[in-house]
Amino acid sequence: MPIRINLTSIFVDDQAKALAFYTDKLGFVPKNDVPLGAYRWLTVVGPGEPDGTELLLEPDQHPAAQAFKRALVADGIPATSFAVDDVAATVRELEAKGVTITQPATPMGPVVVATIDDTCGNLIQLTSPA
Repeated sequence: MPIRINLTSIFVDDQAKALAFYTDKLGFVPKNDVPLGAYRWLTVVGPGEPDGTELLLEPDQHPAAQAFKRALVADGIPATSFAVDDVAATVRELEAKGVTITQPATPMGPVVVATIDDTCGNLIQLTSPA
């Protein structure tokens, strides 16, 4: 019985801002947007993958989530990693859209990595084969 990832989450400080960044800048597509009191069950998926793994843009209102995010950023640790076909080309496209690159495209053995700021309190790593 194979086990698959169907949902993962990232803590964000503002769901509306996160939705705009992840769709307008990174190209994800909205999947679910369900009101839940002050917050929403808000997920996005990769373009062309309507049934793919969902990314939950989860409010960081719990004090532990906020402390966790601050500690990761202070140490330069990405909260998650996304695969792209070509990190260098993606970085150029994202820079043109005004995205802050915190680590430029850098070869690391069999991969090339870069890190971006998602404007919602997280560093995000991008990877592609070298």
